[in-house]
Amino acid sequence: MLRLASRLVQAGARSRIPVQISSASYSAGTTHDADLVVIGSGPGGYVAAIKAAQLGFKTVCIEKESTLGGTCLNVGCIPSKALLNNSHYYHLAAGKDFAMRGIDVEVKLNLDKMMEQKRNAVTGLTSGIAGLFKANKVTRVDGFGTIKSPTQVVATKADGSEDTINTKNILIATGSEVTPFPGLEIDEETIISSTGALSLKEVPKRMILIGAGVIGVELGSVWSRLGSQVTAVEFLGHVGGLGIDMEVSKTFQRTLTKQGMKFKLNTKVLSASKSSSGIQVNVEAAKGGKAETMECDVLLVCIGRRPYTANLGLENVGIELEPRGTVAVNDRFQTSVPNIYAIGDCIKGPMLAHKAEDEGIICVEGMTGAPVHIDYNCVPSVIYTHPEVGWVGKTEENLKEENIPYKIGRFPFSANSRAKTNADTDGFVKILSHKETDRVLGAHIIGGGAGEMINEAVLALEYGASAEDIARVSHAHPTLSEAFREANLMAYCGKPINNV
Repeated sequence: MLRLASRLVQAGARSRIPVQISSASYSAGTTHDADLVVIGSGPGGYVAAIKAAQLGFKTVCIEKESTLGGTCLNVGCIPSKALLNNSHYYHLAAGKDFAMRGIDVEVKLNLDKMMEQKRNAVTGLTSGIAGLFKANKVTRVDGFGTIKSPTQVVATKADGSEDTINTKNILIATGSEVTPFPGLEIDEETIISSTGALSLKEVPKRMILIGAGVIGVELGSVWSRLGSQVTAVEFLGHVGGLGIDMEVSKTFQRTLTKQGMKFKLNTKVLSASKSSSGIQVNVEAAKGGKAETMECDVLLVCIGRRPYTANLGLENVGIELEPRGTVAVNDRFQTSVPNIYAIGDCIKGPMLAHKAEDEGIICVEGMTGAPVHIDYNCVPSVIYTHPEVGWVGKTEENLKEENIPYKIGRFPFSANSRAKTNADTDGFVKILSHKETDRVLGAHIIGGGAGEMINEAVLALEYGASAEDIARVSHAHPTLSEAFREANLMAYCGKPINNV
């Protein structure tokens, strides 16, 4: 999420304006004139607002929540990664891993303290955005933003008062929200969304996930490590969600199963109801079959997210939504109203923070007349379990569908010296390159550090590198990234250099 934060902080520092953590407040009925109004302060919105201000736009950012950062910082990427990291440490210490390494400890979970560390991380980062707004002279307006006309946005506060902003341009960066499950009322205590899963007060004995996509396996992994019996019910026949390579998915499922998670694939949830003994969840095979009743203490609904576009006033300016609820834009992120733009989760494409960041920057650069370009094939995806899963570019399934000739280079971490010394050898690196030109078409990694390593593949794809190019680049020894080099060598000539 904060891939560009250092650049933005440096820009703020160069301005020599003192960074103040508190945000500006405005009295009811204030009217602001602006060059750009950004609706939403998530990864796309806040980065776009800062970039616009740095380019000389008089910029206003409207946010309905009390803190900046949107879903990602407050109830998404950041808090979930804090829990994933700390639960992994606990799992290592409480299981057999530490003992195998010659470390004998007595371990006790302090869930309150773990949640406190998560909250501190969130508070520090959201406060940092407020400081960046101050440093870059972005005007923050609290309230729910509604478009009244192509040149006017109204921010309605919790007390009903309104701020009116007259503007030359509007950028919709409202993100997404949890997709509800028909017939289930989320109370965030026993029937929960991803938001509730980040703040449970105790470890449930039994947890059922509706969905084994990215959110499901990440949050399910957290609570499984902390002692819950976790079962994921997934309509599809694989874990990891859409876009994951099927070979990687199979290895991923086996690894998570070995860690204690259970999976019911090709299965749909029919209904759920509370009882004196817990929550009764009725399921059956996806293609029909005998129904089965499962029981849990906490039911996590994680079937995906949907664009957040309700009550934005789109009808006031004639902007219609696409069938899946996304806002239609052209290649400059303009809607059907030329001075109204949209980025991030509320338009087509993967719902990823870094994708929204990139769109936000190039969108506002485009407003100045600069060229606008983004290659969505070069946007990486990462699942932050352990082992991590990272991928970018084409999968084998994509290449077969598109009749593109390809070669495969695969190298296991069990043959990598650093992985062996770390006693963490699950997984592999898989490279797909063009059979005739050797150009890298896709990279898929499951293993420790996959989320960091995948960025080397992103750079390679952006610059059109061949597998040979990467194979001939020196990689430090011993490192996990040598497995990436070896996989490219395999794709190039079919012969690895023994990395053990």
